[in-house]
Amino acid sequence: MTEVKTIKWKDENIVLSIDYPKEEYNEYKTVIICHGLIGSRVGVDRLFVKTSNLLTEKGYLVIRFDYKGCGESSGEYGSNRLSDLIEQTEAIIQFAYEEISIKELILLGHSLGGAVALCTAINDSRVSRLIQWAAVGNPAFDIRRIFGADRLSELAEKEVVDFNGYSFYQTYFESLAEYHPLEICHYFSGDVLLAHGSADQDIPYHYMNEYKNNYLQREMGSVEVLLIENGKHTFSSASQFNELISGTIQWLESK
Repeated sequence: MTEVKTIKWKDENIVLSIDYPKEEYNEYKTVIICHGLIGSRVGVDRLFVKTSNLLTEKGYLVIRFDYKGCGESSGEYGSNRLSDLIEQTEAIIQFAYEEISIKELILLGHSLGGAVALCTAINDSRVSRLIQWAAVGNPAFDIRRIFGADRLSELAEKEVVDFNGYSFYQTYFESLAEYHPLEICHYFSGDVLLAHGSADQDIPYHYMNEYKNNYLQREMGSVEVLLIENGKHTFSSASQFNELISGTIQWLESK
């Protein structure tokens, strides 16, 4: 069963889906999915829908949501700061604890959502475990590279730049430079799963090993890696997705 709800964040409406397992529980192991740049709670090629379908079969409750200006949520995505994305994730966590009896809370973030999930988890002790799929390691550099120098040069002459029909403001890019997830990941003390595709052309998979090495410096918390050979950024082929989700479920169930 899926429920679609809307919560208020500042003046915006943030839309979310709650996917319940078939069996009812007194408390739920809950996974909150954080999408990436101009994504949605559905995911490219239904990545997050497919993920949720398989997680709920295993008894997990899954919350998928659209950041401001994405999917069905109101507002303009490119007017966000990265701190706003963290705050919206926090709002979803707070909603979950108010509406659901939670046994364990796990954040799953993809791409930029992987960095946002980490930054959120560091400051919220309610997050016990973290899953980062193809996570951004250097937000300012990675997102600017995706936009390209020509498009970004337009910001020198005007207030806003268009990217796939979304309007982005200078404040968005300035905010990315304030966060360095690779440098702060050791502050998260819970267990971590890192997954990345070796053929990812959007976010290089060497970040997976850099994250791993930094997580290994911690006194608490384990880290495991899952490299999807020839995997692309959105794991869209059947074989890539099956390897990704089976490895993720195996990690979840082993704890």
